[in-house]
Amino acid sequence: MVDVVTVGLLVLAIVAAVLILITGIRIVKPYEQAIYILLGTYKRTLNPGFNYVFPLISEVVKLDLRTQVLDVPSQEVITKDNSPTNVDAIIYIKVIDPKKAFFEVTNYRAATVYLAQTTLRAIIGDMELDEILSSREKINLRLRDILDDSTDKWGIKVEAVEIREVDPAPKVKQAMEEQTSAERMRRAAILRADGEKRAAILSAEGSKRSRILQAEGVRQSKVLEAEGERLAIILQSQGEAQKLRILSVGASPLDSKALAVLSMQTMQSLGASQSTKWILPFEVTKVLEGMSEFLGVSRQTPARDVSDQAAIEKAVGRPEDILGPIPSPEELRSELKSLEAAMAKEQAEAEALGALGQGKPDKEMLK
Repeated sequence: MVDVVTVGLLVLAIVAAVLILITGIRIVKPYEQAIYILLGTYKRTLNPGFNYVFPLISEVVKLDLRTQVLDVPSQEVITKDNSPTNVDAIIYIKVIDPKKAFFEVTNYRAATVYLAQTTLRAIIGDMELDEILSSREKINLRLRDILDDSTDKWGIKVEAVEIREVDPAPKVKQAMEEQTSAERMRRAAILRADGEKRAAILSAEGSKRSRILQAEGVRQSKVLEAEGERLAIILQSQGEAQKLRILSVGASPLDSKALAVLSMQTMQSLGASQSTKWILPFEVTKVLEGMSEFLGVSRQTPARDVSDQAAIEKAVGRPEDILGPIPSPEELRSELKSLEAAMAKEQAEAEALGALGQGKPDKEMLK
C-alpha cells in the first residue's frame, strides 16, 4: 500500500515538474519581439522563434513591430485669422525599440495620439485658413518631424502623418463660397470684356482691310479703263489720220472732170431722197459749168509725176510722221488679251481679299 502511494506521488511530482517546465516555453512570432523580465529585472529581448525562460518567476511581454495606424480624433482649432476649423489626422507609427516602448511610456499608442492632437493644434493655430487649405503637404511634413523627434525616446518611429479633413465652420464656409463665386464672376467678366475687345479689334481691322481692298480695286479698274480708253483713242485717231491721208493721196490726182462726175453723183443721190430741202456746200453754177465742160471741151489737167508726190508729202507730211507706228492686228489682239488677263487677276484677288475682310481674318490679323 505504501508503494502504491509512493509511486502515485512520484508520478504526480513528475507531471507537475513537466508542466512547470512547459510554462517556461515562449514562442515569438516573426513580426514580434518580447521583453523578458526575471524577478522584476529586465534580462533581454526575445527574438522571433522558440525561446525558453525560467518558469513561474519570469514575465514575457510581446510587442508588435508592424506599422500601426492611429486615428487622431477631430478637434476644433482656431486659426491665426480667427476662423474656427475642425481638423483630424491619421498617424502611421512603428515600434523600433521594444525595450523603450515598454519601459519609457505607459501606453505608447495613447501617448502618440495625444501628442499629435496638441502638436496639430499648435501648428494650425499659427497658420491662416487659406494657407491651411492650400498647404496640407507642408503641415503633414512639419507634424511628422515634430512627432518623430518627440517619440524617438519612446522607441517609436513616426513614418507618416496625413491630414484627413479640414472642415471650417458653416459661416466661414458660406463666406468662402461667396468669395469664390465673386472671384469666378470677376474672371468671367474679364474674359468677356477681353473677348469683346478682341472681336471689336478684329472687326475694325477687317473693315479697314475691306475698304483698302475696295479702294485698291477701284483704282486698278480705273487705271485699266483709262489704259483701254487711251488705246482706243490712239487707234481711232490713227484710223482717222490714215483715212485723211488716203483721201489726200487719192484726191491729189483728181481733175475737174472727176470732180464733175462726183458732183453729178451727189446730185443724183440727193434727188433720190424724199427730202424737199437741200443744203449744198458749193455753188450750183460751178457744178453746171463743170458738167458743161465735161460734156464739151474739158480742161487740160497735166499728169502728175513723182515730183508731185514729193510735193504732196511736203505739204501734208509723211505717213509715218502723221500716223505714227500703226500696230498690227496680232499686236492688238495680244495687248487686248493681256489687259483682259490683268483685269481678271485683279478681280479674283479683290474678291478673295474681300472675303477675308468680311469674317475670315488671316494669321497676321489674329496676331
